[in-house]
Order: sequence, then C-alpha cells, then structure tokens
Amino acid sequence: MLDPKQFDEMARRFSESLPSGVRDFQQEVEKNARVALQSAFSRMELVTREEFDAQAKVLARTRERLEALEARVAELEGGAGPEQTAPESGGD
Repeated sequence: MLDPKQFDEMARRFSESLPSGVRDFQQEVEKNARVALQSAFSRMELVTREEFDAQAKVLARTRERLEALEARVAELEGGAGPEQTAPESGGD
C-alpha cells in the first residue's frame, strides 16, 4: 500500500503539470466550494466543541441543583404530616 505522503507528492506533481488555466479553474472551484461550505455551516448554527462542553457543564450543575431542591422539597413535604388532609371515612 502506498504511503499517504506518496499520494500527496503525486497529487502535487500532477497539479504542477496542469496548464495554468486549469490550475486557475481549480483554485476558483476550491474558493467557491469553501464559500458555499462556510455559508451552509453558518446556516446550521453549529457550535464549537468548547461551547458545547461549557453548556454540558452548566447543564450538569443545573441537574445537581434541581435534584438537591427536589430532595429538599420532598423532605419538607414529608415533615408537614398533620397538614395533609386525611381521607374521609365513608359511612353507609
């Protein structure tokens, strides 16, 4: 199997052997493709890995706080005992 460096070298030699008009066309196609991809990515509203990781940490902290608050509410509700209404006894 060929080494990737050999492929790069062959591609470089091939592009150097092309007439200048073809090279200019290649550069124009690459430029247009780059612009099109950048436009498509900007419409996708992608975020960077750093932004994603930061938001994941915020979400984890928020979940921990929510669980702690839920436990606290459950504890307070459990201590309320007498304030809870007892079911009425149904007589015939």
